[in-house]
Amino acid sequence: MAAPRWQQAWRDAVRDPRELLALLGLESMADRVSDEAAAQFPLRVPRGFVGRMRYADPHDPLLRQVLPLDDEMQPVAGYGLDAVGDGAARTGTGVIQKYRGRALLVATGSCAINCRYCFRRHFPYSDETAARDGWQEAVDLIRHDDSVEEVLLSGGDPLSLSNSKLAELSDALAGIPHLRRLRIHSRLPVVLPERIDDGLVAWLAGLRWPVTLVIHANHANEFDGTVDAALRRLRDAGVHLLNQAVLLQGVNDDVDALAALSERGFAAGVLPYYLHQLDRVAGAAHFEVDDARAKALHAALAARLSGYLVPRLVREVAGDTGKRPL
Repeated sequence: MAAPRWQQAWRDAVRDPRELLALLGLESMADRVSDEAAAQFPLRVPRGFVGRMRYADPHDPLLRQVLPLDDEMQPVAGYGLDAVGDGAARTGTGVIQKYRGRALLVATGSCAINCRYCFRRHFPYSDETAARDGWQEAVDLIRHDDSVEEVLLSGGDPLSLSNSKLAELSDALAGIPHLRRLRIHSRLPVVLPERIDDGLVAWLAGLRWPVTLVIHANHANEFDGTVDAALRRLRDAGVHLLNQAVLLQGVNDDVDALAALSERGFAAGVLPYYLHQLDRVAGAAHFEVDDARAKALHAALAARLSGYLVPRLVREVAGDTGKRPL
């Protein structure tokens, strides 16, 4: 049997930084690529996402998010391996509980794209995946904690799992009476829209809980017609769509880019949710925007757009009981 189209697109992803630069006519940038950074956290980017990058533009905001640079290998004080306290919030294999009423399942370590600022780029996925043993430990933990009303699927990217694996999880959760909501955090509708196939849509439409899918787009150029179509299919399945972005130097750190992101996402049926300050994970310091500038940008955005188009500016701080507003 042939692999699903989305899996074929996944396997065809660009994995060589120099191939990526050649596709964009940027061979002259090859001396800025860090082989050490690429070995530590490999490049992976679907070709459809590459197609949205501007040809011959070394400052393209999509390229900057994925290209491993020498900057990543510079040690910076205050940047570590576990930027948001995942380890301390672990309550079972692949289960993280930071906030009241919610349990986050690290469903998989796989992603279709490796974003250089990823706060879990050093996460021990080989030891911490909730899907092991048919989700048994994770589901049992939730079943015996009636304070948990919402399950969050994260990773990695949970939609990198097959439809049958996702159904295995939802079937296991279906008998837990105190669960009221399911939330999925996924970059795949944006970077690999082929993933939103008939089987996934049928699975989502058949779930017993209200479902919210939080996509992750940082720049308006990440949207195109294929993404719009994938998001439309999700909405038609009854899924609520939100976007969370990260404020990134050289990507979206100006008010025009942030406004365009909110407006373009909303045109595709996605409501802005969070604008995160950078999680201080080792290798990502060159993306940081200082708090004073972040607040000024957010104020300018609020002055320009209707309130429902303005995401909340927040930082995740280890040990806090919720995202910290800035």
